[in-house]
Amino acid sequence: MRSNLTGWAFVAPATLLVIGLAIFPAVWAFLLSLQKTDLITPAKNVGLGNYADMLKDPYAAHAVWHTLFFTAVFVPASIIIGLLLAIALNQRIRLTGFYRTAIFVPFVASAAATGILANFVFDPRFGVANNLLRVVGVPPQGFLESRTQAMLVLVVIALWGSIGFNVVIYLAALQDIPRDVVEAAWMDGAGKRQVFWHVTVPSLMPVTVFVTVWQVITGLQLFDLVYTTTRGGPLDTTVTIVYYIYDVAFHRTHFGYGSAVAYGLFTVTMFITLFMVWYSRHTKVEAF
Repeated sequence: MRSNLTGWAFVAPATLLVIGLAIFPAVWAFLLSLQKTDLITPAKNVGLGNYADMLKDPYAAHAVWHTLFFTAVFVPASIIIGLLLAIALNQRIRLTGFYRTAIFVPFVASAAATGILANFVFDPRFGVANNLLRVVGVPPQGFLESRTQAMLVLVVIALWGSIGFNVVIYLAALQDIPRDVVEAAWMDGAGKRQVFWHVTVPSLMPVTVFVTVWQVITGLQLFDLVYTTTRGGPLDTTVTIVYYIYDVAFHRTHFGYGSAVAYGLFTVTMFITLFMVWYSRHTKVEAF
C-alpha cells in the first residue's frame, strides 16, 4: 500500500494537470457543441444542430479552403527546404554549429513575436522587404495588405519560424544512416544523385512521414500568425479555420457553434493522422 501511494503521489500532479487542462476542457467543449449558448443566458439544447449549421456555413467553407491552401503550400515547402538545409548542414563546413543554431532559433521563438516582427518586415510603406525591392528596381508590393499575396506571405513567415524543427529532425536521421551502406553504393559506381535518391531518401522515409504528420497538424491549426498580422484580412482572405473558431466564439459569443467547428477540425485532423499512421504501417515505413 505504501509503495502504491508513493507512486500515485509522484504521478498525481501531472495527472491532475492533464485532466484539468486537456480532458475536462475537451469534454466541456463537446457538451457546449450540443447547445446554443453565450455562457451568460440559459443554454438551449440543439443536439447536432450546430454541426448541421457548420456544413451549410459559407464562411466556414471559406475558412476551410484558406486553411487547406495554406497547408498544401506550407507542408511540401517545409519538408523540401528542411531536407535540403539538413543535407547542407550535415557536410563538414566551417561554423556549422553556428548555422545549425541560427536556423533553429526561430523555431523556439514565440510565434506571436514572429508575427509582430513580420509586420515590420512586410509593411507596404516602411517595411524592410519593400525597401530591398526598391533597391533592385521592383515596385513596392502589398504583402499582408494584398488579397492575392497575404496568404503566401503567411506561408513564408510560417516557414521561417518552423523550418528549424524539420532541419533538426532530418539532421539526426542523416547521421543515423549507416556509413557502410553509402560507401557500398559508391563502390558499386553510384554517383551523388543516385546515392541521394536510392539510399538517402528511402532511409529518411520514416522521418518524412513523421514530419509530414507534424506539419499537417501545424498547418491546420494556424492561428497565432494570423492573429498577430492580418487578423483575417484583407477582406477575410486569410481567415483560417482556427481563427474562424476564435472569431465565432469570442467575438460573436456563439460558444456552442464555435465548439462544434472545433470538434469538426479535431475529427478531420484525427482522420488525417490515422491515415498517415496506417499508410506508414501498410507500406512498412515504420514511422510509428
